Amino acid sequence: MIARMLPSPRRRQMSLLVGLALLCVAGCHGLAKKHEANSIPQYGVIDASQAGELRKIALQPYAIEPPDELEIMVRPPSPDWSAPSSTTFTVQSDGVVDLGFGGNVYVYGLTLAQAEERIASHLNASPQTPDTKPSQPYQVSVRVANGQSKYYYVIGTVTTQGRFKVTGGETVLDAILLAGLRSNSLPEKAYLVRPHPLGAPDQVLKIDWFGIKERGDTLTNYQVMPGDRVVVPGTKPPGLLGSLLGN
Repeated sequence: MIARMLPSPRRRQMSLLVGLALLCVAGCHGLAKKHEANSIPQYGVIDASQAGELRKIALQPYAIEPPDELEIMVRPPSPDWSAPSSTTFTVQSDGVVDLGFGGNVYVYGLTLAQAEERIASHLNASPQTPDTKPSQPYQVSVRVANGQSKYYYVIGTVTTQGRFKVTGGETVLDAILLAGLRSNSLPEKAYLVRPHPLGAPDQVLKIDWFGIKERGDTLTNYQVMPGDRVVVPGTKPPGLLGSLLGN
């Protein structure tokens, strides 16, 4: 028969005191965290006129910028051109595409239609020999093979802070979920900052996170545009004690 030692009254008292102390610390830590969260201001205003989840709009015509990759097709094929009639070109940092023997063409800031006109004009104006002169003027088609210049940004207390590609249909909810929330994130204080021309008023849009998440309210689930900044504030990172308490 194995004898079991029962805990002494003093040990039971010490265990009870430790448990109460931990509960007190957890409560104080929770109150401190709540106070810190309440002290963080909510920026922005709600603007019902902005495009959103159920009222999306088409983006502006694509403006070419470095380092976009463009698929350029030329008809009829040029004998002088070292590349095939259709190939992919990267817009260089100086805003030009290098067409090889076709020369360099400046396309920075142009729409695709404008780039087609400029490249065609450039090729048709190039000196032609009787052997290389086309039977008809060159026609050019330009498409975006790999857009590398249109991004939005998620910054603040998120798992992955950085820039994300704009494809045309992203919303605030997509942006925040893609960046990921942390244990000390405060998405209920999130807001969207939209770039504006020099001298124009700031455009800061409030995000109703609980409305989006819990009520399916799409009013502030704004459509994300190129250059937008989605900011997610947060409290201080939890220390060792906070981690042990699950905060």
